[in-house]
Amino acid sequence: MHSTPFSPTGARSARARMGLTTTQVAHSMAACGTPVHPQLVLAWEQGSHVPSDRQLFALADVLWCEATALMGIEPRTLAEHRLARRLTVERLAYRIGMDPSEYRAAESAQHWNGDAWQTRALVEALGLSLRELIGIMGRVEELAELLRASLDGRWKTYVDPVAEIVVVDATSVGDALRTMHAEFAAFSERYMGHLVARNDDARLKEIAAERAAFLRRLVDHFWELVGEAGEVPPFPAGGR
Repeated sequence: MHSTPFSPTGARSARARMGLTTTQVAHSMAACGTPVHPQLVLAWEQGSHVPSDRQLFALADVLWCEATALMGIEPRTLAEHRLARRLTVERLAYRIGMDPSEYRAAESAQHWNGDAWQTRALVEALGLSLRELIGIMGRVEELAELLRASLDGRWKTYVDPVAEIVVVDATSVGDALRTMHAEFAAFSERYMGHLVARNDDARLKEIAAERAAFLRRLVDHFWELVGEAGEVPPFPAGGR
């Protein structure tokens, strides 16, 4: 079950900076439409209770600070990025055209399966890029495996599976895979050429090291080739 990340120390510091008592904070939150008892505000600061999402947003408004200052963390998960943007599950789900229960399940499972339009809306709402979303969803290694397979096999076979993960248009994905396949093939040709020519082992080791470095940077290189499409939503604005 989702629990709002909260830093009692951050809350105490923010309140002290504003020069407010817990009673004044509670009264101000009530004026913002989120009534709480002063003892609850104190309980948050003591760490015995955690505010709800809505209470966190109201508290941030009253204390004139970012939600992340009260969360005490840099957002890493989908839920944390949503909180940092002061969005409830219901509000974000509405913005991306998804049932709240379906979106909540995606947050809980850390697995995103929204369509292209929903993905575009999500990255815009959360201030993310497609590349960042893939990392948050924990699909980087899955992407890396497909990219490695595309180097050894027929790269065209992997265009659709890769495009499904990264939500970048198939043309851009195909261009990137074709380029990477050609670059990787060049390593093999150079290696075999030196091997047949019986060149010194040092040069063979250099080529092998370059090949290994290429494989380590496979995902980064893919996004470099995709370019702007990975940094901003590539889908046209407008309706679904």
